[in-house]
Amino acid sequence: MALKTLVEFEGHGGLTLRGDFYRPEAHGPAPGLVMTHGFSATRSMCLAPFAETFCRAGLAVLVYDHRCLGDSDGQPRGEINPWAQMRDQRKALSWLEAQEGIDPDRLGLWGSSFSGGEVLVLGAVDERVKAVVANVPLAGFPGQNYGDAVTGFEAIKAALLDESGQGLADQSPDSPQRLRVVNDNLSAESNPAPIFLPQEESAEWFLGQGRRPGSGWINDVQLVNAFGCEPPFDPGFCIEFIAPVPLLLVVAQEDRLCSVESAEQAFERAGEPKHLLKIPGHHFSNYQGPAFKESADAMRDFLVHALLGQ
Repeated sequence: MALKTLVEFEGHGGLTLRGDFYRPEAHGPAPGLVMTHGFSATRSMCLAPFAETFCRAGLAVLVYDHRCLGDSDGQPRGEINPWAQMRDQRKALSWLEAQEGIDPDRLGLWGSSFSGGEVLVLGAVDERVKAVVANVPLAGFPGQNYGDAVTGFEAIKAALLDESGQGLADQSPDSPQRLRVVNDNLSAESNPAPIFLPQEESAEWFLGQGRRPGSGWINDVQLVNAFGCEPPFDPGFCIEFIAPVPLLLVVAQEDRLCSVESAEQAFERAGEPKHLLKIPGHHFSNYQGPAFKESADAMRDFLVHALLGQ
């Protein structure tokens, strides 16, 4: 059994973030894991079963809503800024390592989809991270030249650590990109914004999970400082700098959202120790059903080995 409590903590810029803290029944200091959901989603959309699996294995788990989404504060609602989200993840690590009964020397990161890309960046930048799980991540882009990864990584690292108040985490562009996440056949007249994820499986998952009571999901986002900024958010430049931190990369073999080829190429560039798990199905297949058990068990075993030494 795991003790689950609602918590809030201070994110980047003093913003209040809210989530769930799972504490294991364990003797002695426990390893800690910060978990973050994917693009526009909330923590209530299929993350609890993963957190419970990891907690039962002896890990303390913090899973929270990104700023401007779900139960966390932030305006405008629906804004997605990867740099601010990554700064919040560093704050989440700080909150977790300060909790009683947590071993600050055994902290891990788990991210999915868009946040799967974010943990690939953070695993290379934040020296407190001792294990990285990237689930169906945005790991890079087709056709991008990663030959000079050092230059790209150093630019991304500098942007992430920019404390001037004028960096990408703090400044929004003059014309943020407003988007509908999926096609719901209802909001087109009231919100004619472009659809970010046009795939049938995206609409099925987001509308199925996001319209459940209490999910907090909205089909209206504002994307800032992601791909049109300098440097752009591109985890492909960072993955080879995660080593010697252990990495588990989970790839859905029929993923149409995050390039399978780019993820596999990124994995090849990563240093040891690294593990690749290929699961059947599309981008959302392992959130539920047989693929969930396969991937959750593999993630659990990886984290237990990396953070508990078992």
